[in-house]
Amino acid sequence: MPRPLALVLAILALLPGCAALAPRPVAVERRLATLPAERLPLLAPVTIRWNAHLVPWIEAEDDGDLAFALGLVHGHLRGAQVALLRQVARGRLAEIAGPLATDIDHALRVLGFGRAAPAIIAAWPPETRAFMERFRDGLNHALLNGPRPPEFGLLGLRREAVTLEDLLAIGRLAGTDVNWLSWFSLLPQRGRPEFPALWARVLQAGQGQVPVEGTLAALLTGLSRAGSNTVAVSGARSTTGAPILANDPHLGMNLPNLWLVAGMRSPSFHAVGAMVPGLPFLGFGRNPDLAWGGTNMRAASSDLFDVSRLPPEAFREEEAEIRQRLWFSATRRHRVTEHGPVITDARIVPPAGAPLALRWIGHEPTDEITALLRAARARSGPEFRAAFARFGVSAQNMVWAERPRSGGGGGIGRLMAATLPDRPGFQASGPVLDAANPAHTAPWRNLRDARTLPFLDNPPDGVIASSNEPPHLWTSGAPPVGYFFSDADRNERLRQLLAARPRVTPEEVAAVQRDTRSTRAAGIAAGLLARFDALPGGPPEPALLSRLRGWDGDYRAESAGALVFELLLAQLLPRMTPEGGSARGPETGWNFITTFLLRDLDALPPERRAGILREAAAAAAPIAARFADWGEAHRLRAAHWLVNLPVLGRRFVLGDFPSGGSRETPMKTGHAPVTGRHEVTFGSMARHVSEMSDPDANWFVLWGGQDGWLGSAAFADQVPLWREGRMIRVPLRPETVAAEFPALTRLTPAR
Repeated sequence: MPRPLALVLAILALLPGCAALAPRPVAVERRLATLPAERLPLLAPVTIRWNAHLVPWIEAEDDGDLAFALGLVHGHLRGAQVALLRQVARGRLAEIAGPLATDIDHALRVLGFGRAAPAIIAAWPPETRAFMERFRDGLNHALLNGPRPPEFGLLGLRREAVTLEDLLAIGRLAGTDVNWLSWFSLLPQRGRPEFPALWARVLQAGQGQVPVEGTLAALLTGLSRAGSNTVAVSGARSTTGAPILANDPHLGMNLPNLWLVAGMRSPSFHAVGAMVPGLPFLGFGRNPDLAWGGTNMRAASSDLFDVSRLPPEAFREEEAEIRQRLWFSATRRHRVTEHGPVITDARIVPPAGAPLALRWIGHEPTDEITALLRAARARSGPEFRAAFARFGVSAQNMVWAERPRSGGGGGIGRLMAATLPDRPGFQASGPVLDAANPAHTAPWRNLRDARTLPFLDNPPDGVIASSNEPPHLWTSGAPPVGYFFSDADRNERLRQLLAARPRVTPEEVAAVQRDTRSTRAAGIAAGLLARFDALPGGPPEPALLSRLRGWDGDYRAESAGALVFELLLAQLLPRMTPEGGSARGPETGWNFITTFLLRDLDALPPERRAGILREAAAAAAPIAARFADWGEAHRLRAAHWLVNLPVLGRRFVLGDFPSGGSRETPMKTGHAPVTGRHEVTFGSMARHVSEMSDPDANWFVLWGGQDGWLGSAAFADQVPLWREGRMIRVPLRPETVAAEFPALTRLTPAR
């Protein structure tokens, strides 16, 4: 860094609100020393052991004390992140960004992530309420009494206690229905003559995820649990004779990570795993008897209703007062019906030709907190499945693996953790239903959940692979679940890798998470080369196409074929639309590419097809010449979420690395159509493997690190581990914990 710039930043760091621009390095020991640990509202002392990466292992004599300590740790490690998640979930971004975010806030309030919170709290079992209240108290103690995060001054955030309603809103935000993103991309085209044909193609392709535009869509994409891989192999298929489970969730890639890892032990809990900051449950992990992980079902947990034919008395109006930083408060209004809020009242929701209400399971009083707290204590597959009786959003394929016992156990299985309308099917004309038609509203009077949805125990081949695939790939008894699922390419590749050996080791299962090959991409590339070679006069740009020949679909960072393939796709897709089109939108999604690209090329008149192929190759050639391989263009950036700030954002980039993977490879690194150097924005960002013969055989790693404090030595210390394929052991045996988690914090009661 030039010395004048360094001096300016050092001076700015001393000014109120500017410390985040030049954060001071903070050692792990210093971070532990600033944890408020004395005179706490505890029944007995609590011990927290830490490893060198600031992974906490909490031991408490009381379940409530465990909950308080978990909240304290969340607030200390991720206080700024929890505060920001609350601002998003509650529609309070304008308090940070001023009037620029007012319409986004209004849309978030219309979506109503906290709408069901009062009913959920009222229905909680006593043990859930007690655990949540103690967790909230611990979180607030850290937020109000611990060191003030550097981001607070820059963003204008003040210390503020969180409520149970805030925490539930954060949970609902993480449970966003992924179908919304597809609908937002399609609504502007509804009513046009070409929409029926587009919708038919969407259904045929299954769409999957598409590149999203706009701040609201980007927020929902980055924060919702929209993807993931989870695999389990039975003891008959493992070298240890015990099942192995591995999972890697797919979320936004900015730091801090949207997971933190922890271990815990109290009278009712003994487990290790990953938690969403601000929520008290383990999303994936392991107890002595059971390991589990999940993937998004891509279920349609929502319906859109045209409410234009409802009478005036069917609407009630709500008013939102939105505080704006450095400006006056703004007022926005929207309508609500029994079919949900009228989302088209929000200015930034794409117009749809009629007022549309959103009916979402997330507005129902389902109970994910109780479900996941009970799941963490389950001792068998059936007990684990029973825990999800009232689980609602986001709909998950939950996969489990048991430890072998003398009296049984050692099985693997999967279930649908969801609450869904009991639909007879989906209409072929489009996603919008008529609120005045009783046949369209009837399915919402009868909701199905994990008790009546399909499950699978101990498949004959001893392998379970879940990767957002259509339900028919693993069960014949599924009711209508959703419109859009991932291409089967990723699922087929996972199963292919697991079937490559009669028995697999934990290390081999972990290696599956880092695989970067797409067999369907290889097939499409071969098809494109055949069509280039068949052109009159021979293929254009021979130097470009030579780099693609023989490519096996492996998106490793060193691959030149992956680079050329993606550049050609980005040039072909807009040229194949009727009006010259756009490089973004539904038909740039991977499902569309695998379903339609080659057949659409072949359906064109020969002269137009030849022209498109030649133009695409000519446009891709100079771009490809600037890069040696895929990794030079495809970048995995380690950056704090403040990187999104205008002008100042570049201050928060910590590293920029070549990356392998693509949209639907097991190591998912999502991207839009490639026209040059670009960043991965969504994909694999945490890894977990558990081998069930040994309670200590649990490994985790995060893209980034445990600590959300800017400047902390544990903020991004796991990036090298991630890139090298290494992981951190998080054991269950107390003696192993004592040996491998040497730093000790004692939380002491007030009396």
